[in-house]
Amino acid sequence: MATIAVLGAGLLGSGMVENLLAKGERVVVWNRTAAKLAPLVEKGAAAAPDAASAVAGADRVHLVLTADDAVDATIAALRPGLAAGTPILDHSTNLPDRVAERYARLRSEGVHYLHAPVFMSPQNARGAGGIMLVAGPKEEVDALTPALQAMTGRVWHVGERPELAAIQKLFGNGVLVALAATMGDLFAIGAAQGISPSDVLQVFEVFKPGHGLPSIGSRVASAGTVPASFELAMARKDVGLMIAAAGGPEGLVVLPGIAQAMDEALEAGLGEEDFAVFAWPRRRARA
Repeated sequence: MATIAVLGAGLLGSGMVENLLAKGERVVVWNRTAAKLAPLVEKGAAAAPDAASAVAGADRVHLVLTADDAVDATIAALRPGLAAGTPILDHSTNLPDRVAERYARLRSEGVHYLHAPVFMSPQNARGAGGIMLVAGPKEEVDALTPALQAMTGRVWHVGERPELAAIQKLFGNGVLVALAATMGDLFAIGAAQGISPSDVLQVFEVFKPGHGLPSIGSRVASAGTVPASFELAMARKDVGLMIAAAGGPEGLVVLPGIAQAMDEALEAGLGEEDFAVFAWPRRRARA
Protein backbone atom coordinates (compact mmCIF):
# COMPACT_ATOMS: atom_id res chain seq x y z
CA MET A 1 0.00 0.00 0.00
CA ALA A 2 1.43 3.35 -1.05
CA THR A 3 1.44 6.47 1.07
CA ILE A 4 0.20 9.39 -0.96
CA ALA A 5 0.20 13.04 0.08
CA VAL A 6 -2.46 15.33 -1.34
CA LEU A 7 -2.02 19.02 -0.63
CA GLY A 8 -5.11 21.04 -1.43
CA ALA A 9 -8.58 19.93 -0.35
CA GLY A 10 -10.80 21.91 -2.65
CA LEU A 11 -13.46 20.20 -4.75
CA LEU A 12 -10.99 18.53 -7.13
CA GLY A 13 -8.44 17.62 -4.48
CA SER A 14 -11.12 16.14 -2.24
CA GLY A 15 -12.42 14.07 -5.13
CA MET A 16 -8.94 12.70 -5.75
CA VAL A 17 -8.53 11.82 -2.07
CA GLU A 18 -11.87 9.97 -2.00
CA ASN A 19 -10.86 7.96 -5.07
CA LEU A 20 -7.49 7.01 -3.57
CA LEU A 21 -9.08 6.00 -0.27
CA ALA A 22 -11.61 3.84 -2.09
CA LYS A 23 -8.69 2.01 -3.70
CA GLY A 24 -7.17 1.25 -0.31
CA GLU A 25 -4.30 3.73 -0.42
CA ARG A 26 -3.01 5.50 2.67
CA VAL A 27 -3.63 9.19 2.05
CA VAL A 28 -2.26 12.09 4.05
CA VAL A 29 -3.96 15.42 3.41
CA TRP A 30 -3.10 19.03 4.12
CA ASN A 31 -4.93 22.25 3.34
CA ARG A 32 -4.34 25.86 4.27
CA THR A 33 -7.91 25.93 5.62
CA ALA A 34 -7.77 22.99 8.00
CA ALA A 35 -11.55 22.83 8.46
CA LYS A 36 -11.88 21.42 4.93
CA LEU A 37 -10.02 18.29 6.00
CA ALA A 38 -12.68 17.01 8.43
CA PRO A 39 -14.87 15.24 5.81
CA LEU A 40 -11.80 13.53 4.36
CA VAL A 41 -10.59 12.42 7.76
CA GLU A 42 -14.01 10.89 8.38
CA LYS A 43 -13.52 8.88 5.18
CA GLY A 44 -10.13 7.58 6.34
CA ALA A 45 -7.53 10.17 5.37
CA ALA A 46 -4.88 11.30 7.83
CA ALA A 47 -4.69 15.07 8.37
CA ALA A 48 -1.25 16.67 8.61
CA PRO A 49 -0.61 19.82 10.65
CA ASP A 50 1.63 21.34 8.00
CA ALA A 51 2.87 20.75 4.47
CA ALA A 52 6.21 19.27 5.50
CA SER A 53 4.54 16.72 7.77
CA ALA A 54 2.12 15.80 4.99
CA VAL A 55 4.87 14.69 2.62
CA ALA A 56 7.11 12.96 5.15
CA GLY A 57 7.35 9.31 4.10
CA ALA A 58 5.13 9.80 1.04
CA ASP A 59 5.69 7.73 -2.09
CA ARG A 60 4.41 10.61 -4.18
CA VAL A 61 2.97 14.07 -3.64
CA HIS A 62 -0.02 15.61 -5.42
CA LEU A 63 -0.64 19.36 -5.42
CA VAL A 64 -4.18 20.53 -6.19
CA LEU A 65 -3.96 24.27 -5.60
CA THR A 66 -5.43 27.49 -6.93
CA ALA A 67 -2.55 29.03 -8.90
CA ASP A 68 1.18 29.62 -9.19
CA ASP A 69 1.72 31.64 -6.02
CA ALA A 70 0.07 28.92 -3.92
CA VAL A 71 2.13 26.25 -5.69
CA ASP A 72 5.42 28.02 -5.00
CA ALA A 73 4.53 28.74 -1.37
CA THR A 74 3.38 25.16 -0.75
CA ILE A 75 6.45 23.59 -2.34
CA ALA A 76 8.69 25.83 -0.24
CA ALA A 77 6.78 24.76 2.88
CA LEU A 78 6.89 21.02 2.11
CA ARG A 79 10.56 20.81 1.12
CA PRO A 80 11.84 20.10 4.68
CA GLY A 81 9.78 16.89 4.80
CA LEU A 82 10.30 15.72 1.21
CA ALA A 83 12.47 12.65 0.72
CA ALA A 84 14.98 12.60 -2.13
CA GLY A 85 13.47 11.30 -5.36
CA THR A 86 9.83 11.64 -4.29
CA PRO A 87 7.86 12.91 -7.29
CA ILE A 88 5.68 16.01 -6.97
CA LEU A 89 2.72 16.01 -9.37
CA ASP A 90 1.25 19.49 -9.73
CA HIS A 91 -2.35 19.37 -10.96
CA SER A 92 -2.93 23.12 -10.68
CA THR A 93 -3.76 25.23 -13.73
CA ASN A 94 -0.72 27.47 -14.04
CA LEU A 95 0.99 30.02 -16.26
CA PRO A 96 3.30 28.20 -18.69
CA ASP A 97 6.25 30.54 -18.12
CA ARG A 98 6.08 30.01 -14.38
CA VAL A 99 5.85 26.23 -14.80
CA ALA A 100 8.99 26.29 -16.96
CA GLU A 101 10.86 28.42 -14.41
CA ARG A 102 9.67 26.27 -11.49
CA TYR A 103 10.61 23.04 -13.26
CA ALA A 104 14.13 24.26 -14.08
CA ARG A 105 14.72 25.63 -10.60
CA LEU A 106 13.43 22.60 -8.72
CA ARG A 107 15.16 20.11 -11.00
CA SER A 108 18.45 21.93 -10.47
CA GLU A 109 17.87 21.42 -6.74
CA GLY A 110 17.12 17.70 -7.14
CA VAL A 111 13.33 17.94 -6.76
CA HIS A 112 11.35 15.71 -9.14
CA TYR A 113 8.60 18.16 -10.08
CA LEU A 114 6.19 17.39 -12.93
CA HIS A 115 3.26 19.49 -14.10
CA ALA A 116 0.13 17.36 -14.58
CA PRO A 117 -3.06 19.44 -14.98
CA VAL A 118 -6.34 17.66 -15.58
CA PHE A 119 -9.54 17.89 -17.57
CA MET A 120 -11.59 16.48 -14.74
CA SER A 121 -14.57 17.52 -12.62
CA PRO A 122 -14.77 16.65 -8.91
CA GLN A 123 -17.16 13.85 -9.86
CA ASN A 124 -14.64 12.57 -12.41
CA ALA A 125 -11.95 12.69 -9.74
CA ARG A 126 -14.02 10.54 -7.38
CA GLY A 127 -14.77 8.08 -10.17
CA ALA A 128 -11.28 8.06 -11.74
CA GLY A 129 -12.50 9.55 -15.02
CA GLY A 130 -11.20 12.36 -17.20
CA ILE A 131 -7.79 13.17 -18.66
CA MET A 132 -4.52 13.90 -16.89
CA LEU A 133 -1.89 15.71 -18.97
CA VAL A 134 1.73 15.22 -17.92
CA ALA A 135 4.81 16.99 -19.28
CA GLY A 136 8.37 15.91 -18.59
CA PRO A 137 10.88 13.13 -19.21
CA LYS A 138 9.20 10.16 -20.85
CA GLU A 139 10.85 7.55 -18.65
CA GLU A 140 9.57 9.29 -15.52
CA VAL A 141 6.06 9.66 -16.89
CA ASP A 142 6.02 6.04 -18.04
CA ALA A 143 7.05 4.87 -14.57
CA LEU A 144 4.27 6.91 -12.94
CA THR A 145 1.55 6.14 -15.48
CA PRO A 146 0.17 2.95 -13.85
CA ALA A 147 -0.37 4.80 -10.56
CA LEU A 148 -1.77 7.88 -12.27
CA GLN A 149 -4.18 5.82 -14.37
CA ALA A 150 -5.82 4.74 -11.13
CA MET A 151 -6.72 8.40 -10.62
CA THR A 152 -8.02 9.23 -14.10
CA GLY A 153 -9.42 7.61 -17.18
CA ARG A 154 -6.48 8.60 -19.37
CA VAL A 155 -2.90 9.76 -18.83
CA TRP A 156 -1.61 11.78 -21.77
CA HIS A 157 2.14 12.40 -21.93
CA VAL A 158 2.08 15.60 -23.94
CA GLY A 159 5.86 15.77 -24.39
CA GLU A 160 9.09 16.52 -22.56
CA ARG A 161 8.89 20.32 -22.73
CA PRO A 162 8.05 21.00 -19.06
CA GLU A 163 5.41 23.70 -19.59
CA LEU A 164 3.63 21.95 -22.48
CA ALA A 165 0.88 20.49 -20.31
CA ALA A 166 0.17 23.97 -18.94
CA ILE A 167 -0.21 25.28 -22.49
CA GLN A 168 -2.48 22.42 -23.54
CA LYS A 169 -4.60 22.92 -20.43
CA LEU A 170 -5.18 26.56 -21.36
CA PHE A 171 -6.21 25.49 -24.86
CA GLY A 172 -8.87 23.19 -23.45
CA ASN A 173 -10.14 25.62 -20.84
CA GLY A 174 -10.24 28.37 -23.44
CA VAL A 175 -12.68 26.36 -25.52
CA LEU A 176 -14.84 25.60 -22.48
CA VAL A 177 -15.01 29.25 -21.44
CA ALA A 178 -15.72 30.45 -24.98
CA LEU A 179 -18.46 27.86 -25.47
CA ALA A 180 -20.09 28.82 -22.17
CA ALA A 181 -20.10 32.49 -23.16
CA THR A 182 -21.50 31.65 -26.60
CA MET A 183 -24.29 29.57 -25.06
CA GLY A 184 -25.24 32.59 -22.95
CA ASP A 185 -25.61 34.67 -26.11
CA LEU A 186 -27.70 31.95 -27.75
CA PHE A 187 -29.97 31.84 -24.70
CA ALA A 188 -30.34 35.63 -24.98
CA ILE A 189 -31.46 35.25 -28.60
CA GLY A 190 -33.85 32.53 -27.50
CA ALA A 191 -35.30 34.67 -24.69
CA ALA A 192 -35.90 37.54 -27.11
CA GLN A 193 -37.67 35.11 -29.45
CA GLY A 194 -39.75 33.40 -26.76
CA ILE A 195 -37.70 30.18 -26.75
CA SER A 196 -36.55 28.56 -23.50
CA PRO A 197 -32.95 27.43 -22.90
CA SER A 198 -34.05 23.80 -23.09
CA ASP A 199 -35.59 24.44 -26.50
CA VAL A 200 -32.46 26.29 -27.66
CA LEU A 201 -30.47 23.17 -26.81
CA GLN A 202 -32.66 21.01 -29.05
CA VAL A 203 -30.74 22.16 -32.13
CA PHE A 204 -27.59 20.54 -30.71
CA GLU A 205 -29.34 17.17 -30.55
CA VAL A 206 -29.32 17.30 -34.35
CA PHE A 207 -26.46 19.70 -35.20
CA LYS A 208 -23.38 18.63 -33.24
CA PRO A 209 -20.68 21.27 -33.77
CA GLY A 210 -18.34 19.75 -31.18
CA HIS A 211 -17.26 17.13 -33.71
CA GLY A 212 -16.20 19.94 -36.02
CA LEU A 213 -13.76 21.67 -33.65
CA PRO A 214 -10.63 20.27 -35.37
CA SER A 215 -12.00 21.35 -38.73
CA ILE A 216 -12.79 24.84 -37.45
CA GLY A 217 -9.29 25.07 -36.03
CA SER A 218 -7.84 24.14 -39.40
CA ARG A 219 -9.96 26.82 -41.06
CA VAL A 220 -8.69 29.49 -38.67
CA ALA A 221 -5.08 28.34 -39.14
CA SER A 222 -5.32 28.42 -42.94
CA ALA A 223 -7.78 31.31 -43.44
CA GLY A 224 -6.57 33.79 -46.01
CA THR A 225 -4.42 31.20 -47.76
CA VAL A 226 -7.09 28.81 -49.08
CA PRO A 227 -10.31 29.33 -51.05
CA ALA A 228 -13.32 30.38 -48.98
CA SER A 229 -16.20 28.00 -48.39
CA PHE A 230 -18.16 30.61 -46.38
CA GLU A 231 -17.20 34.20 -47.09
CA LEU A 232 -16.53 36.67 -44.30
CA ALA A 233 -19.04 39.18 -45.69
CA MET A 234 -21.84 36.60 -45.49
CA ALA A 235 -20.81 35.49 -42.00
CA ARG A 236 -20.84 39.12 -40.81
CA LYS A 237 -24.36 39.46 -42.14
CA ASP A 238 -25.40 36.43 -40.11
CA VAL A 239 -23.80 37.79 -36.95
CA GLY A 240 -25.79 40.98 -37.49
CA LEU A 241 -28.96 38.89 -37.68
CA MET A 242 -28.05 37.15 -34.42
CA ILE A 243 -27.52 40.45 -32.60
CA ALA A 244 -30.76 41.87 -34.00
CA ALA A 245 -32.67 38.73 -33.03
CA ALA A 246 -31.41 39.18 -29.45
CA GLY A 247 -32.85 42.70 -29.41
CA GLY A 248 -29.48 44.41 -29.70
CA PRO A 249 -25.99 44.00 -28.30
CA GLU A 250 -26.86 44.84 -24.70
CA GLY A 251 -26.42 41.82 -22.46
CA LEU A 252 -24.52 39.80 -25.06
CA VAL A 253 -21.05 38.54 -24.14
CA VAL A 254 -19.47 37.19 -27.32
CA LEU A 255 -21.31 38.33 -30.44
CA PRO A 256 -20.56 42.08 -30.24
CA GLY A 257 -16.84 41.36 -30.02
CA ILE A 258 -17.07 39.00 -32.97
CA ALA A 259 -18.91 41.65 -34.97
CA GLN A 260 -16.19 44.21 -34.22
CA ALA A 261 -13.41 41.81 -35.21
CA MET A 262 -15.24 40.95 -38.42
CA ASP A 263 -15.74 44.64 -39.24
CA GLU A 264 -12.00 45.22 -38.83
CA ALA A 265 -11.28 42.35 -41.22
CA LEU A 266 -13.82 43.72 -43.70
CA GLU A 267 -12.18 47.14 -43.53
CA ALA A 268 -8.91 45.41 -44.40
CA GLY A 269 -10.51 44.16 -47.61
CA LEU A 270 -11.01 40.53 -46.59
CA GLY A 271 -14.73 40.23 -47.28
CA GLU A 272 -14.30 37.50 -49.89
CA GLU A 273 -11.92 35.42 -47.75
CA ASP A 274 -13.11 32.51 -45.64
CA PHE A 275 -15.06 33.78 -42.63
CA ALA A 276 -12.50 32.37 -40.18
CA VAL A 277 -9.98 35.01 -41.28
CA PHE A 278 -11.43 37.42 -38.70
CA ALA A 279 -10.52 35.16 -35.78
CA TRP A 280 -6.72 35.43 -35.81
CA PRO A 281 -5.60 39.02 -36.47
CA ARG A 282 -1.93 38.20 -35.80
CA ARG A 283 -2.09 35.55 -38.52
CA ARG A 284 -3.48 38.13 -40.95
CA ALA A 285 -0.71 40.56 -40.07
CA ARG A 286 1.95 37.97 -40.95
CA ALA A 287 0.29 36.86 -44.17
